[in-house]
Amino acid sequence: MQLSVISTLYKSEPFLEEFIRELINALQKIQINDFEIVLVLDGLTDNSKEYLLNKKNDVPQIKIVELSRNFGHHYAITAGLHVAKGDKIFLIDCDLEVAPSILINFETVLNDTHADVVFGVQKYRKGKFIERELGGGFWKLFNKFSDVKIPQNVLTERLMTKQYVEALKTLGDKNLFLGGMMYWVGFNQVPFEVAKKQRTGKSTYNFTKRLNLFIEAITSFSEQPLKIIFKTGLAITLMTFLVIIFMLIEKIIHPETILLGYTSIIVSILFSLGILTSSIGVVGLYLARIFKQTQNRPNFIIKNIY
Repeated sequence: MQLSVISTLYKSEPFLEEFIRELINALQKIQINDFEIVLVLDGLTDNSKEYLLNKKNDVPQIKIVELSRNFGHHYAITAGLHVAKGDKIFLIDCDLEVAPSILINFETVLNDTHADVVFGVQKYRKGKFIERELGGGFWKLFNKFSDVKIPQNVLTERLMTKQYVEALKTLGDKNLFLGGMMYWVGFNQVPFEVAKKQRTGKSTYNFTKRLNLFIEAITSFSEQPLKIIFKTGLAITLMTFLVIIFMLIEKIIHPETILLGYTSIIVSILFSLGILTSSIGVVGLYLARIFKQTQNRPNFIIKNIY
């Protein structure tokens, strides 16, 4: 099979008709006739399944992968990668923020450069000021903490060779952050600048999900938070030791001096308690990752394939 197109669906019914139509047009323009459209239902929240079952009568290349529940975007993508049979795999979100016609450009670049991956990047982030700053800050912080460097403003959309995807599938991570995993495996990856449109309707990727993704990303690809805790602990210990020496000297020179009052004691206790609680929390996050990895549960469960 020449090409597999993968997209994940979660409250995506309003986009499907136009998405499939534009995708078919793009495939016709690059003269790819042997293809499959792998659509992963990441939890049934609307009538997407019924629509696609009817659509298969007109587009038999549609392959519906129904997961047993909502596992999350990255886990649904992984399910699609395991089902896809194509020699090339095109990954794209179906919300039409990136037009399916971008496949034409990706195919040209992949053939011209003989790369293993062509991935989309934004020159300028879309959205309001807070959305732009949060998105840009995510990648800056990740690259600061992680040994795996990811281009800023990278998009989901990418065209990949089968060899690259097979290598990606060998990773046994249970705490999935595909943005890091896709660059950790290496290979020749080429960026392509994409103009991303504003989504119609409210995004399901809210602040809480973005925060959880950031925590997942950092704890999966970096031990820097643990090093920071250790260095902070050493610094506090050193400062405490210096303060004790100062207090002893001050007491010897001026025996009548009251060095510490009630307020300063409370502040010191609260500061130490905050550092201790935060440190335990960070260590707990890493222990949770280890626990999840050792459970060895599957990252997704496929209920049906149509």
